[in-house]
Amino acid sequence: MGDFDVLLAEIRACRICAEFVPLGPRPIVRANPAARLLIVGQAPGTKAHESGTPWNDASGRRLRDWLGLSDEIFYDTGKVAIMPAGFCYPGRDSKGGDKPPRPECAPLWHPKVLPYLTKVTLTLLVGGYAQKLFLGDRAAGGVSATVERWRDCLPEFITLPHPSWRTLGWEKKNPWFAAELLPELRTRTRHSLL
Repeated sequence: MGDFDVLLAEIRACRICAEFVPLGPRPIVRANPAARLLIVGQAPGTKAHESGTPWNDASGRRLRDWLGLSDEIFYDTGKVAIMPAGFCYPGRDSKGGDKPPRPECAPLWHPKVLPYLTKVTLTLLVGGYAQKLFLGDRAAGGVSATVERWRDCLPEFITLPHPSWRTLGWEKKNPWFAAELLPELRTRTRHSLL
């Protein structure tokens, strides 16, 4: 086992949030030092928790459509690394959505994983938690404002809303997303994987 494989095993064995997550810890991360594209989301949902596979729901299908990637390429860890802000499913909030990612996770594991991902040429920040984590003050004003300023984050990052059904109305109100950002996203994704 190499150092990176040992690190992944440590992450998958992590129980730091055990007392806070209703379904128990099941850290989900997919990465390989050869990956050229990094996708940082918020936290796994229930389907990901059950299967151990990130983005394996309707939001994931929508994200793959936005990127123009097949399942085969999206889940090829030699090309795409997937690392959420929180590695375990955090549970539901009182409004019926998922709770925020657990705050222990990113400070503990991201600094250990990121140094291995030296071949990454593009990082996608999907949703507000990922944007705040990586952009800090540049993510001020919320997800909509941060995504609207997506060009300011190039060439290292592209900011995206979470691809859930909740953003369908947002997309209709913001036609520039499909007209301008998505074509650039697909082009840069394609180039990052070459």
